[in-house]
Amino acid sequence: MKISLPLFPPYTSLPERAWFFALRGFNALVLLFLMLPILVIIPLSFSDSSFLSYPIPGLSLRWYDNLLRSEEWMRAARNSFIVAPLATLIATVLGTLAAVGLNKADFPGKGLLMAVLISPMVVPVVVVGVGVYLLFAKIGLSDSYTGLVLAHAALGAPFVVTTVSATLQGFNHNLVRASLSMGASPLMTFFRVTLPVIAPGLISGALFAFATSFDEVVITLFLAGPGQATLPRQMFTGIRENISPTIAALATILIIFSTCLLLALEWLRGRNKAAARM
Repeated sequence: MKISLPLFPPYTSLPERAWFFALRGFNALVLLFLMLPILVIIPLSFSDSSFLSYPIPGLSLRWYDNLLRSEEWMRAARNSFIVAPLATLIATVLGTLAAVGLNKADFPGKGLLMAVLISPMVVPVVVVGVGVYLLFAKIGLSDSYTGLVLAHAALGAPFVVTTVSATLQGFNHNLVRASLSMGASPLMTFFRVTLPVIAPGLISGALFAFATSFDEVVITLFLAGPGQATLPRQMFTGIRENISPTIAALATILIIFSTCLLLALEWLRGRNKAAARM
């Protein structure tokens, strides 16, 4: 038998219902305010005009064609898809090891060490960029892929540390002791016992680290040479020199790409919650 539930409990008064709709209406307006600058860019990418202007005189795919045929934009895209995955891999490995180690250990100064590890999240990026540039210039890592990957990994690692640490809060360490007592090696115990538990936090942190690296422009301006220019740096250069609708076309592609990342994250979280309930 199908049971339909009322929208409001029977004891809900008229002022409470008015507040209910007013609050949700306000939330919808705030969401629209935040999304409007993004939604405005998408129609401009299909304009046949050479300028970013409304109203759009006509529709065209010329700027997407220009984006795909441009050697500079394709080189920047290739650099982004080289740097971001490598930085994400390093950030995920180091951030996971740091979170697991801090969760197991208990020593004086643990909170201070945690604050140092997540400091790239709160320190202004310009300050980080200047410091990294001064250090890497002395050791020969400026204007190189290695320096750019390491700097981006340092920015992404705090996200992995925080998400994995949050996942480990309710972790039962007796499972690890039981695995070790049964003869499993520490490495096998990590992959068979600890990793499945921290997988949701690890995946979330890795996606945030990837998004941070893929979107980073300030540190890239300090460290990257002409051959290591990424998409955000190329967009910054294009905006500074000549505002072209090609930038709107790339922005539309990046919006779709970021949306797919968020949907993948929510899908993985849903699967993990469903598996936990079973």
